[in-house]
Amino acid sequence: MPLQPASQTVDASGSGGDAAIEARGVTKRFGARTAVDGVDLFVPRGSAFGFLGPNGAGKTTMIRMLLGLTPASAGTMRILGHPVPAERAVALQRVGAIVEDPRFHSHLSGRENLRVVAAVRGAEAFALIAPALARVGLSERADDKVKRYSLGMRQRLGVARCLLADPQLLILDEPTNGLDPGGIQEFREMVRELVEQEGRTVFISSHLLDEVEKMCDAAAIVDRGKVITQGPIAELAEGGARHELIVGVDDPERALTLLESVAEVREARRSDEGLRVVLGAGPEGAAVVNACLVGAGLSVMRLEPVRHSLEQRFLEITSRLDAEPQEVQA
Repeated sequence: MPLQPASQTVDASGSGGDAAIEARGVTKRFGARTAVDGVDLFVPRGSAFGFLGPNGAGKTTMIRMLLGLTPASAGTMRILGHPVPAERAVALQRVGAIVEDPRFHSHLSGRENLRVVAAVRGAEAFALIAPALARVGLSERADDKVKRYSLGMRQRLGVARCLLADPQLLILDEPTNGLDPGGIQEFREMVRELVEQEGRTVFISSHLLDEVEKMCDAAAIVDRGKVITQGPIAELAEGGARHELIVGVDDPERALTLLESVAEVREARRSDEGLRVVLGAGPEGAAVVNACLVGAGLSVMRLEPVRHSLEQRFLEITSRLDAEPQEVQA
């Protein structure tokens, strides 16, 4: 029995809307220490969303508050349209979550562990055990005892356990921990299928920037308990970044001289790839550069925008934060 698309029906109790997760001004203090500081977060339904930041940035604390496992010091949260913690039980009926390392009965098999969970959820959950195991690639090892599982296999079993809720929303805390490169690739494909084929929302907390960039539609970058920026992956990677071109031309020295007089060019220099040209305006300046060089009789063999990665953007943001004076907390 294949896993069916998550139901998108909206009930009268208030679930619905465009947000799977919505948080406003969420703060968590432990004594004098602020672990989460005024977080605003919007996770669209039907997307893979990355919650991205270094270890210790407050990611797990935020997840625990969303799930009602620890109270917020301030702010409001909604899960699938329901306020948390006021309607936590209703909200979590269609949520599957892994927080930190998934725990299981090590003396039972993977399948038996899922049966224990299904016994609580009811007959419909039993019918989802086999397809859930197949989805995470554990069908052949389902009857092995969990104590023989690697960490990566336990992570996969944790996702299978989440799927027994037939969730509209999966919340996964560092889900690729312990996975080898092949396992990470399989996990990435699984997430895309959950989102694109089944309409589910997957919220992934991670410090692995490259994987979030490949896996997610949008993300929030969090550091020191604050969301620094959030939005579609492409916009985050380019946000605030300069527009830069790689230009291949038959006479680089003459090209550099010509580009000195082009108003749209902020900087031009040689590199191993050709000329690196930084535009002072938007990417439309590339057409001006091309017209200048071709009009002067030069042959342009390459005119390619430099793609900025999410990792570059993250390092740019956190480096700037490191340079700012920090408030000393008592």
